[in-house]
Amino acid sequence: MTLKVLKFGGSSLADAEHYQKVANIIKSEEARRYIVASAPGKRYSGDEKVTDLLYKSFKLASENAGVGDVFEKIENRYNKIIEDLGITFNLEEKIEEIAANVSSQKTADYLLSRGEYLNAMILAKYLDFEFIDAREGIFFFQDGTLDVEKTNLRLREILANHRRAVIPGFYGALPDGTIKTFSRGGSDITGAIVARAVNADIYENWTDVSGLMVADPRYVDNPKPIDKITYKELRELSYMGATVLHEDALFPVKKTRIPVNIKNTNEPAAKGTMIVSEIAEDNAEHIITGIAGKVGFSSINIEKDMMNSEIGFGMKVLEVLRKYGISFEHIPTGIDTMSVVVNTSSIIECKEAVIADLNDAVRPDHIEIEDGIAMIAIVGRSMIKSKSIAARIFRALAAPGINIKLIDQGSSRLNIIIGIDENDYILALKSIYGELIEKEQ
Repeated sequence: MTLKVLKFGGSSLADAEHYQKVANIIKSEEARRYIVASAPGKRYSGDEKVTDLLYKSFKLASENAGVGDVFEKIENRYNKIIEDLGITFNLEEKIEEIAANVSSQKTADYLLSRGEYLNAMILAKYLDFEFIDAREGIFFFQDGTLDVEKTNLRLREILANHRRAVIPGFYGALPDGTIKTFSRGGSDITGAIVARAVNADIYENWTDVSGLMVADPRYVDNPKPIDKITYKELRELSYMGATVLHEDALFPVKKTRIPVNIKNTNEPAAKGTMIVSEIAEDNAEHIITGIAGKVGFSSINIEKDMMNSEIGFGMKVLEVLRKYGISFEHIPTGIDTMSVVVNTSSIIECKEAVIADLNDAVRPDHIEIEDGIAMIAIVGRSMIKSKSIAARIFRALAAPGINIKLIDQGSSRLNIIIGIDENDYILALKSIYGELIEKEQ
């Protein structure tokens, strides 16, 4: 029998009406047995996510300010869901416990995790499923990294004794039992961890969009949907800003080749996007699979004659960045030039110190840091077979007069990454989409 793990995002569990949609989805297939729940998201424009309210209450408590008004909003939010669902469930004791921990300034991770914790308890009650606290089966090392093997073993043991269960997303436990959260979007990761633990046939990730789009719909009008994509392609797109699925959620399911289906809670009949390990026969409609990008990059541009013959030059440059805790994004190079692209936020406070240390380390002829760069990745498994893809990208950018500052391509030839002035970012996305997608329709 097919086994499915489902994760529902905050928009899918924002209120009782969405709960009912979720319940209908789960009960429509016997295979849908393990559910991962996020905290309630926004119900309407201007509304606040429960996680944001929890963070606000923690911040107020840390400043020794009153949290009563904020916490009342949180309590009312959950009680409204319970009342509208028509179930008998009293959260008063749990709410009081959390409030007490806020007053004693318990860790931020603990408090932020309570949104998922309470929502999962309510959903389990509504579905008549077992509730399993994530801290019982998801473990972190003391340094905050996931203890993969212990988590997989323990979670498998727990779920083997529960045919149907709801697990809160977003958190687990440190060795001493203290709550530790993933980064934002961490419920995606929890869902993938659960899918791996039970060796699911499919991991369904339910959100408020019907799968992935070729380009960001905020900037490109009515972009085409992506029916099928590989883990590698999605990893590239997620890293460069495609945010439907948290990029770290790919690793647990990729390891066991479990397909991921991105689905829309509000349109459950839509097939969404299927993410798979590999695609045997590439019948892709277009050469590229997707386009994604981000702004907020800086390029450290270094020039020095005979750089290529100086052994250890690149290592010295990266050692300086390591000293300041700066990781690089891309390193386009020439014979006598080297550019290191970094996030502007990581270097903004230490520019002068980095330049001074690089001058001492490698004695360049010229060095500068250029801000205001946007990076765009054009990704596709079919690109390796195309003889004209780069020319078409350059043509798309040349037509509106967009200057390319840097170019990078991975060894897999799965993508081409370009750097441009961030003021040209939206125009560049539209131009590339028009050339590579609209012209082929």
